Amino acid sequence: MKRRIFWSILLTSFLVLALTVSVVMIAVYHDFETERKAEIKTEAGYIAAAYYDENIEYLRDIGKTSKNRITLIRYDGTVLYDNFADTSVLDNHKNRPEIAEAMESGSGEAQRASDTLGEKTYYYAVRLNNGNILRVASTMRNIAKVFDTSATYIELTLLLALVISIAASDTLTKRIVRPINNIKLDSPLSSYAYDELSPLLVKIDKQNQKITLQMEELKHKQREFSGITDSMNEALIIYGTDKKVLSANRSAKRIFSCYQPQGLGYLEICRDIPYIRAVEDAFLGKSADAKLTKAGRIYRISVNPVNENDNYAAVLFAVDITESEQAEQMRREFSANVSHELKTPLTSILGCAEIMQSGIAKPEDFPHFTEQIYNEAKRLLSLIDDIIKLSRLDESELKNEFSEVDLYKLCEKVIDELAQKAKDSDVALSLKGERLCVKGIENTLHEMIYNLCDNAITYNIKGGSAEVSILNENGHAILSVEDTGIGIAPEHQSRVFERFYRVDKSHSKETGGTGLGLSIVKHGAILHGAEIRLTSTLGKGSVIELIFNNTANK
Repeated sequence: MKRRIFWSILLTSFLVLALTVSVVMIAVYHDFETERKAEIKTEAGYIAAAYYDENIEYLRDIGKTSKNRITLIRYDGTVLYDNFADTSVLDNHKNRPEIAEAMESGSGEAQRASDTLGEKTYYYAVRLNNGNILRVASTMRNIAKVFDTSATYIELTLLLALVISIAASDTLTKRIVRPINNIKLDSPLSSYAYDELSPLLVKIDKQNQKITLQMEELKHKQREFSGITDSMNEALIIYGTDKKVLSANRSAKRIFSCYQPQGLGYLEICRDIPYIRAVEDAFLGKSADAKLTKAGRIYRISVNPVNENDNYAAVLFAVDITESEQAEQMRREFSANVSHELKTPLTSILGCAEIMQSGIAKPEDFPHFTEQIYNEAKRLLSLIDDIIKLSRLDESELKNEFSEVDLYKLCEKVIDELAQKAKDSDVALSLKGERLCVKGIENTLHEMIYNLCDNAITYNIKGGSAEVSILNENGHAILSVEDTGIGIAPEHQSRVFERFYRVDKSHSKETGGTGLGLSIVKHGAILHGAEIRLTSTLGKGSVIELIFNNTANK
């Protein structure tokens, strides 16, 4: 705009200058021509007044010094004298307009191209007293010739005027544009501008207000979107058609360990093959699912394409399925273990029964086979009972059965029940601490404490001890079972709470364990919101603690 204004002002100035010069030149030329004609008339009057008695010599004297053409013409049109031409070659002038007019009215004038001088010539003729005609003529130069002598000055003047016009145009352009450039687009009405711009500025201000409202609405929606997505446990990533990240929620940043993902390419986020294949399929317009393992967690990712003018963006959704995968794995392992554990005693029972039925066994062996059948059936029943207990612990509705349970009293009951076993195993079983109550299911808590104490006796040494203690520590009830038994090696400590896991399978078989005792303790702790802490040294013993959060003194 600035350039256009500059050239508009300069062109206007130049046109005005050219027009002005043209008018001035025409006016000057007109004045020059008028003045020249007046000089010719004056000279003709002077010569006519001084001429007498056809004194040709007088005319010759004047003609020698005069710059004008002087001609004397007889009343019949014959040329008697001409200071610019030979009279013998001149034709009759009677019919010349100025001559005819002078003969008729006393004076006459005409302007035409002269045959003799070959230029535009002004003729003025007066009738003398004797009837002859005195004519004075002079060439009239055109404008170019008039100003030819002063052309240099005129050119310099025009050049100076052009320079001044350029400078003035630049200054005016800056002055015109300055108020426009000073307009504050964020608050246009607060800026001084031309009155003609007021409607535009009002529209800009209204548009600004509308844009501000729209931006606030967009920001509000973006905050809502960010708040919703950031509160999601699932990962959400949006990729643009350029295959770069447009948005990622907090979970996505955590899962992919990338805390500034915006603007990064999809390969910079993750280079795992399942992820790459799924995202690339989405960019080709196909939905894709995959499993991805990151930092020990398992995620199911779903990537869907978004069509934008035949170019595909993508949306990735990742869900943590670690627990479900682990649960599925545990279910498969549990099913396999249950099948194995159930099959073992049943096989033994079936074998003994077949031997007895077939008559192979001697009558004196019957008590042995009967005892074996009884023990295996008892073991099978215990296994089924433990499985039922574990299944019931997985039911969330059990929390509705919570009541206040006295841990100390419950431990006393368990110790009474295991007193004979402890005596038979030569293990000193004791209880100490204070009376504390927790919210829970008494039967389940009983089973948990029973299993811990039973293990402390079973896996102890002759002459060893097993001590149960109940303490209140910072508002938490801590029930611990400490033994002086065989202990657990470090490599087994993280797995002893798994179903059917045994550190020493041969010893477990001797003791009749089902391999579900500590698993029942673990699931019971989960049900009661308690924490399990295991400390064990191989050959020195173990300490297992149950830390309850819902404690009340009694």
